[in-house]
Amino acid sequence: MMISTKGRYALRVMIELASHDTEKYIPLKEIAKNQDISEKYLESIIKILVKDGMVIGLRGKGGGYRLSGTPASYTVGKILKLTEGSLAPVACLKGETAECSRSKGCPTLPMWQKLNEIVDNYLESITLEDLAKQTLDNSGGDYII
Repeated sequence: MMISTKGRYALRVMIELASHDTEKYIPLKEIAKNQDISEKYLESIIKILVKDGMVIGLRGKGGGYRLSGTPASYTVGKILKLTEGSLAPVACLKGETAECSRSKGCPTLPMWQKLNEIVDNYLESITLEDLAKQTLDNSGGDYII
């Protein structure tokens, strides 16, 4: 499993939004500057987050983006699954393809299933609130990701 820049950047954007007043809209330009992500690329990521309802966008003066829920209601697993599609370590666990013809006698399948379960449980146990708090705690009060 390799997390793409889209997944990593989506996580950074969500942490950025979680680290601010969740009722305040943050302009895309400010997020892009703070996270050192091009606005163009950030637009494609925000579009995914808005479409799924994780983020709310407001156009015009005073507009921008904010979380639609509390930072504690978002998990790293949910964000990464949204942007990556699947976090499965092997293709046969992605669910997109037909069952592998060797799965019945595959000696490694249980190991891959367990790894998939461990990764999923771990990423689902971490919330944006956890990451935002850690970011603020480690920065000596300054906001840095």
